[in-house]
Amino acid sequence: MLLIGILVFGMVVGAAAQLLLGRSAGRIDWTLAFAAGLAGSFVGGLLVSLLAGDGLSLRPSGIIGSLVGALLVTGVVGWWRARSATPKP
Repeated sequence: MLLIGILVFGMVVGAAAQLLLGRSAGRIDWTLAFAAGLAGSFVGGLLVSLLAGDGLSLRPSGIIGSLVGALLVTGVVGWWRARSATPKP
């Protein structure tokens, strides 16, 4: 049950990151939401929780860190896709 909760939380955080960045005019890329949410939760949530001294328990600092991490991952992926889509001279 914990694993399902983590996966759902990652998808929600990834979707929120896409909506906050204004990607795709309100449409959500669920594959990106899943990947960005999990990566952002792991990196951002873990780092912020450890730096805030909360340890590995679920605290608001970890949730905020997860969202910030997902925003960073979503922004980098969007930048990479835009960069790859532009034709080279």
